[in-house]
Amino acid sequence: MNVLPLSYDPVLIFLSIIVVLISAFIALNISGMLFATIGKARIKWILLGALVMGLGIWSMHFIGMLASHLSMEVAYNTPLVITSILPALFASGIAFAIISKPQVRKTEVLAGAVLITTGIVAMHYTGMAAMQMQATIQYNPLLWLLSVVVALAASLLAMFLLYYSRNRQELFGLKAASAALIALGVSGMHYIGMAAASFEAVHDHPAIAANSMDNNYIAYNVGIGMALILMIAILSIRSETKVKSLSDEYDRQFLSVIESATDGIVVTDAKGFVMQWNYGAECLFGYSKEEITHQDVRLVFPQAHQNMDPSTDPAAIIGKTIELMGLKKGGSQFPVELSTGTWETARGAYYSLIVRDITDRRASEEKISNLVYLDSLTGLPNRRLFNDRLDSSLSQALENNTVLTVLYLDLDQFKMVNDTYGHHTGDQLLVEVADRIQSCITKTDTLARLGGDEFILLLPNADYEKAEATAQKILEVLNNPFLLNNEAVFTTPSIGAALYPADGKDSETLVKNADIAMYRVKDEGKNHFQFFTSEMNDLVSRKSKIAMSIRKGLELGEFTVRYQPQFDIESEKIIGVEALVRWHHTKWGPISPAEFIPIAEENGMILHIGEFVLRTACQQNKDWQDAGLPPFRVAVNISAKQFSNSNIAAVVTSALADAGLSPEFLELELTESIIQGARSAISKMWELKAMGIHLSIDDFGTGYSSLSYLKLFPVDTLKIDQHFTRNIHNDPKDAALVDTIIQMAHNLELNVIAEGVETSEQLAFLKKKKCNQAQGYYFQKPLLPDQIEKLYLKA
Repeated sequence: MNVLPLSYDPVLIFLSIIVVLISAFIALNISGMLFATIGKARIKWILLGALVMGLGIWSMHFIGMLASHLSMEVAYNTPLVITSILPALFASGIAFAIISKPQVRKTEVLAGAVLITTGIVAMHYTGMAAMQMQATIQYNPLLWLLSVVVALAASLLAMFLLYYSRNRQELFGLKAASAALIALGVSGMHYIGMAAASFEAVHDHPAIAANSMDNNYIAYNVGIGMALILMIAILSIRSETKVKSLSDEYDRQFLSVIESATDGIVVTDAKGFVMQWNYGAECLFGYSKEEITHQDVRLVFPQAHQNMDPSTDPAAIIGKTIELMGLKKGGSQFPVELSTGTWETARGAYYSLIVRDITDRRASEEKISNLVYLDSLTGLPNRRLFNDRLDSSLSQALENNTVLTVLYLDLDQFKMVNDTYGHHTGDQLLVEVADRIQSCITKTDTLARLGGDEFILLLPNADYEKAEATAQKILEVLNNPFLLNNEAVFTTPSIGAALYPADGKDSETLVKNADIAMYRVKDEGKNHFQFFTSEMNDLVSRKSKIAMSIRKGLELGEFTVRYQPQFDIESEKIIGVEALVRWHHTKWGPISPAEFIPIAEENGMILHIGEFVLRTACQQNKDWQDAGLPPFRVAVNISAKQFSNSNIAAVVTSALADAGLSPEFLELELTESIIQGARSAISKMWELKAMGIHLSIDDFGTGYSSLSYLKLFPVDTLKIDQHFTRNIHNDPKDAALVDTIIQMAHNLELNVIAEGVETSEQLAFLKKKKCNQAQGYYFQKPLLPDQIEKLYLKA
């Protein structure tokens, strides 16, 4: 056996190691490019990395081949030389394709290393097979196996280092050391493989083929390969420098933007760990950038990570603005507005969070909500909020087949409290009334203030019995005096109720019917509670029709004036008449003044009726005088609304002037309700008195006016209400009141007249108590003008 000796050129050996070292270093740089790019750019860098690594390994192999010398001529088979490049490129492509993935499993690293080893071994031994010479090659099995193991170790090392260094672009020393390890592994595999080969001279070996290339040609190819590597190295370094420069510039711009923002800006990775944290976020949460970086975002947003977890469909909130609670460093919570975004990189998904403290906005919204939905005085729900809750309760009652009740409450004589004690005291009263009512209801009930002295209650699941029990509690607590400004103030409630579904199936109907029931309580004496009935609805309907017919009735002449004579009790002679309005409707017939007068007072038509009666009475009195009747006074009732008008004196003056009647023959009857505004009434009363008009107080004793005002008013007569007169012999207290009023009037040098005298016993009592005058059915009912004329002529 003639084994040919094999010698090596140390310079070329060193050159081969340098080639693979440069290739590995460039490949490590390219791995960093892979980690920072996606899409087509990533594919470009994968191909470029495969070319660099593949050419580097191939060039190293053939430089190593050139470094070995045999004592005979050696040529290389061109097709095999070219073919040997392909396994190197394939192995390098596999490596870069695997490490380009954001997440790499251990099994993938191992499988990739095996494929790379196969490619390197195939490349090496294909290159060895390309040798053409007068010798055969024999391999030592152990050294051949060792070369494969070294190739596998080098492949595993290369895979690990490529993966580990891909996101550590800034560590030059680490990349250099990693490249050296890869170079030693690859070159070690090559030279162990060369050591495994032995060359035996064979003289009858076939001649070198024509398609062969000699060492010089191989050197040229290797040179070309090295040139390509160097060119790619330059491009790689330039690209890396450019990318790093742009990256640094973008990082500076990004940091400048987020640091100058007043809102908090937070960037997290896919796992929810904080990567960026600006000064705005530091001010909001109290954590410095050093404290919070790489911490779980749930430290400040307990809900945020769950909301952004990809497994919970982040598309539901990405790109939207949500509100949630933030957690400060000290543990306190505060409301924030969170705008979220996301982007994909080679390193995975990232999330941006723009955080804004909305504590002040929430406070403003709550304040606005309170203004919209709460009563500013009592803090109770207002009409809008009550209607919302009522609609909701009605829907639940319909669904669950249950009942509910609406209570409508109005305070009796509240205007008197305002006029007597002032609006500030009236407001205090309303607040205390609200507190007392709330003490009578449960948490599920709703109490609202509709305005003024009107309150409304919603009682879910309340039937007749429960509603009545609640109403009785309210009546009891409100009948107790209120101590306001060291004075005991009294008020009572009138309460109407409507039950769902019996009294209405919608909110508007229920509230309207409860209101109707409440007014029925007021009509029947106040300070009570009553459920709605269908008869009440009929009454309201009639009331509405009457209200709309008054003006038309005046235009059609349906209103007339009757006159009830007034008599001197001692002589029983006529001393005057009282003008009383009557209404005979063309369709409905006679309508009682007790029915239409209150309605006219509510809708303001009492002004037109009052002026009609005043002008008619003045003209009629003048007509009587012109007819030869002895002059006497005609008394006309003036309502509180008429008297409160600033032009009352002008209206009276106009009526007297148009009729040509002297003021001394006109008496104006003022109700006690007018005296409630005593200070403003005094000047008007003196103005009328100065005109020569006679003034009297009608229905005296039925109001709440202070007796001290009587000495201030320029009145001439007190009229005792007919209620007291009729009960003189039935109720000792009424008799005592009548006696007291008469004596008081005499002591104040006032004339006194009793209304409603119907029996001789009543007249005898009044004579005994020295009452001055009387009127009533005992003497005469209200008469037509010609009947009055006949009565006077007869007298």
